[in-house]
Amino acid sequence: MQIFLVGGAVRDKLLGLPIKDRDYVVVGSTPQQMLDAGFQEVGKDFPVFIDPKTGEEYALARTERKSGKGYKGFAVDFSAAITLEDDLIRRDLTINAMAQDTDGSIIDPHGGQQDLEKKILRHVSPAFAEDPLRVLRVARFAARFHHLGFNVANETLQLMTELAQSEIAELTAERVWQETQRALETESPWVYFEVLRECSALKVLIPELDKLWGIPNPAQWHPEIDTGIHTMMVLEQAAKKTKDPIVRFAALFHDLGKGTTPKSEWPRHKGHESTGVPIIKTVCKRLRIPKDYQELAVQVSRYHLHCHKMFELRPNTILKVLKALKAYRNPELLKQFIISCEADFNGRLYNEDKIYKQGKLLWQCYQASKDIDTQALIEKGYAGKKLGEAIDLARTKLIKAAKAEFKY
Repeated sequence: MQIFLVGGAVRDKLLGLPIKDRDYVVVGSTPQQMLDAGFQEVGKDFPVFIDPKTGEEYALARTERKSGKGYKGFAVDFSAAITLEDDLIRRDLTINAMAQDTDGSIIDPHGGQQDLEKKILRHVSPAFAEDPLRVLRVARFAARFHHLGFNVANETLQLMTELAQSEIAELTAERVWQETQRALETESPWVYFEVLRECSALKVLIPELDKLWGIPNPAQWHPEIDTGIHTMMVLEQAAKKTKDPIVRFAALFHDLGKGTTPKSEWPRHKGHESTGVPIIKTVCKRLRIPKDYQELAVQVSRYHLHCHKMFELRPNTILKVLKALKAYRNPELLKQFIISCEADFNGRLYNEDKIYKQGKLLWQCYQASKDIDTQALIEKGYAGKKLGEAIDLARTKLIKAAKAEFKY
């Protein structure tokens, strides 16, 4: 039995990055021998074992042969005769196909170290094209390592394009969302969507987003013009402001309504805030996206222009927005909303470093109106609908005063 550290742990160690998980490949062993050695089996499709002392994963070396469609259509062989080289060649990228032995020596049969130096994401072998999920994985790695200067190799991008035109539509919603959610948590999430668009996968997986490229915006508000470019700029700004993937998702989907504007009305997009809502709900249902992601994205689509126009809004309208955002019950949602709107404001050419006073005013209006002495109103005889109206009136007055006093 031989044990090797493999994959991401080896790659990240060579890059000087923190190692989060350590995965090991075991060569020359059988499931029974692993059990006899005290390991606990957890793998369903092939033998994966957990060391009960460390919690680290140990998988038997294996090969995979295409036997059907999709990412599940593989015949797996994990006999004791499988070598380390056999196991490494089935992996996706050269930088993920390295191993380290117990002496610390690097085993690198596919030039992973050279590609790390050149900052290239390159597939290991033609077998890459057997698994359509790898298109999303490469896009995610491109987003994760973009800040280090990594790019996808041309020949790998060509294979990804071929997969996008064939098997990628067969990926389950769960797998698509899993990779997308992880991409939203990376250093440069917009790169994930740009790579998917470059290989024509985005128009298959999220056509509602893909169609935004080529749709113009009014130059008065959007010197960058193109809605797709603007959307990527907004996501980039959101990534700078927060690590919250829910906010980043809302920033990404805030302008989906512009994809339905008739060409005859371009570059104006009247009502795109409301037309975007059912589109967001459709995408979230199709990809089985969690409700908290959908809720914020819908609210940002519906009310982002209200936030941008804060200085023009009447106090009672500001109150309606705060109530619609459930601010008095869930101030965290309001914070997420403001960051999303700020990202939209800054995600425009020449606007990147401007202060978003509107968001600060909205938060100040909330702060000023959140604490109402309801008991005092009840003691005055207010109840039921009349009590609600009295609370709203009190809040409106406080919002009016906060707006008049606002200075930044």
